[in-house]
Amino acid sequence: MPDYDIVIIGGGPAGLTAGIYASRARLKTLLLEKMAPGGQILTSPLLENYPGFSEGVTGFGVIEEMVKQAGRFGLEIKTGEALKIEENGGRKAISSDTGEYSASAVIFAMGASYSKLAVPGEEKLSGRGVSYCATCDGPLYKNKEVAVVGGGDTAIEEALHLAKFCSKVYVIHRRDELRATKILQERAFAEKKITVVWDAVVTEILGTSKVEGVMTKGVKTFEQKIVPVSGVFLAVGFTPHTGIAKGLVATDDKGYIITDEDMAASRAGFFAAGDCRRKLLRQFVTACGDGATAAFAAQKYVENRKS
Repeated sequence: MPDYDIVIIGGGPAGLTAGIYASRARLKTLLLEKMAPGGQILTSPLLENYPGFSEGVTGFGVIEEMVKQAGRFGLEIKTGEALKIEENGGRKAISSDTGEYSASAVIFAMGASYSKLAVPGEEKLSGRGVSYCATCDGPLYKNKEVAVVGGGDTAIEEALHLAKFCSKVYVIHRRDELRATKILQERAFAEKKITVVWDAVVTEILGTSKVEGVMTKGVKTFEQKIVPVSGVFLAVGFTPHTGIAKGLVATDDKGYIITDEDMAASRAGFFAAGDCRRKLLRQFVTACGDGATAAFAAQKYVENRKS
């Protein structure tokens, strides 16, 4: 099987940054990504808090440049889903659906995906009014009323984006205050199209062939109400893609990989970066920082093994 110094699993911002740093250090490096490089950031219309871009930058644009940059330093990118990792004598054997590879070190950078509500109607109406991406589907609801479920940064960003197209946006939040950053809250409260439904949870998504509304229940009053909407956008957190890492390295109760400050996992030669690891802030800029640190730590590990 092809042999590498480092195999990176996942091609989002963390994985690509790790690839840039590792390849620039002249380490033979493979990045294995089951889809197109970029991850969830590809759906972002504008990154306005990434340093160095005063007017913001599109997710697709910055990923396109990162792929070019990584290629210039010699990073090898292959399409494939990593399925299994076995260790023998310190070497890691990575089996994927497109081939098998060997490496001294592995960097997990698989990211995370949107969590689901797991309520009646969600699965049945997925793609027929139930969405997890306002950037992708927002324009389909021009001049219609929609709901966003959640109260964090993602939920409020989704609501603000939807307000560009929709006649009304309900933000349904289980608490009596939002968790989003203050600047996003200020924008949401200033937007006349946005109405926050406080202290409420969605118990069912209504409709037969398409979304016709959501059933809510008061957290304090237990009162049930129907909010008539044509679409519902779910922004209630993330689920880490760490199945391949379980049993190899330590994870927390939510499945996130536990690392030290150098991105090293609990087992020698394994590192993690980005949204798949336990951390305080999941942002593009922190994913890049994780990737750089993981690559540098993996470089030291590989060099120590060679010496």
